[in-house]
Amino acid sequence: MNRLSTSKGEFGLTRFPEDPRDLLRAWDAADEYLLRHIEGTDGEPVDLSGTVVVLGDRWGALVTALADYRPVQITDSYLTQQATRANLSRNGVAQDIVRLHTTMDTPPPRIDVLLIRVPKGLSLLEDQLHRLAPHVHAGTVVVGAGMVTEIHTSTLQLFERILGPTRTSPAAKKARLIFCSPDPALPRHASPWPRSYTLPTDIGAVSGLTVTNHAGTFCADRLDIGTRFFLQNLPPLKGRGHVVDLGCGNGVIGLAAALADGGTEVTFIDESYQALASAEATFRANVDADVSATFLAADGMSGVPAGTVDLVLTNPPFHTHRARTDATAWRMFNGSRAALRRGGELWVVANRHLGYHVKLRRLFGNCEVAASGPKFVVLRAVKR
Repeated sequence: MNRLSTSKGEFGLTRFPEDPRDLLRAWDAADEYLLRHIEGTDGEPVDLSGTVVVLGDRWGALVTALADYRPVQITDSYLTQQATRANLSRNGVAQDIVRLHTTMDTPPPRIDVLLIRVPKGLSLLEDQLHRLAPHVHAGTVVVGAGMVTEIHTSTLQLFERILGPTRTSPAAKKARLIFCSPDPALPRHASPWPRSYTLPTDIGAVSGLTVTNHAGTFCADRLDIGTRFFLQNLPPLKGRGHVVDLGCGNGVIGLAAALADGGTEVTFIDESYQALASAEATFRANVDADVSATFLAADGMSGVPAGTVDLVLTNPPFHTHRARTDATAWRMFNGSRAALRRGGELWVVANRHLGYHVKLRRLFGNCEVAASGPKFVVLRAVKR
């Protein structure tokens, strides 16, 4: 656990799930720069009276440090919400001090201070600025923060076009702030998200269907090549019982399972609320109304009872924010093994160079290559 120092004191903070071997902090220089600005280190402190909203706080560091002001946190991440709860508890802050909203929830009716940790993808920022714009007013203090590699001309243009005049701060420790003055005279437009596209015609049961993508969903404007390869090399899906699309994104893998066998119980799992909304919209648009499915925000398979699943299909991520790591995939593999019944199977598509076959053999005692291409492999592991 690392400690964040502010004018309000020190706060012990960790990422979620907590791992003593993880050397990465739950905040970075952009968070520190934003907090220093709020405290008035470089001038007058920011007046935090009224409703304070924090968008994109990655591990709850900002709302924990600002808990005295009873902020509203808006995040797309289930893991961020869990980290926030854990960090508030760790620092003796009551859970109800911070209101936890998802990016799919209705924003507070009036926002007096809006603090934005700039997300990696512009689409999510665009969507959220559109959703928040009707709730700010001429006196709302809007301050964004990000590393210099995360703030581009296009980032500033979004603030300017949707909220009002925008400028930036000098860089400090490779971080930068964004200052925006809301202009009530600007026309307010609905978010252009979600968007849809038609799937290719050579990918089995889902060929030619329309998928829906909310902002921030991976590959929101096209089918990514890894998922395409997976769809072309899925196992037989009839009679599988309970199938889990783990890290579902827009849900096309789970959709293929549902279409292959209408009696299959399909669970869609992702830690992104935007992804789950995309998966549900895709499912509802392509499956008969009487076919049900479960959509679960969770850390991998943590919300699935042990020994209840027959088949897990997954395209696991190999990074968290800007950090490249196999920790998420490893948790997904361990959770899958626990959730599978005996004889149940885990099917994984991954970049060849990641070497997941080694981990799967260690965990399951077996792993075979079900399909192989120049860039991707599909791996099959069976719970004995």
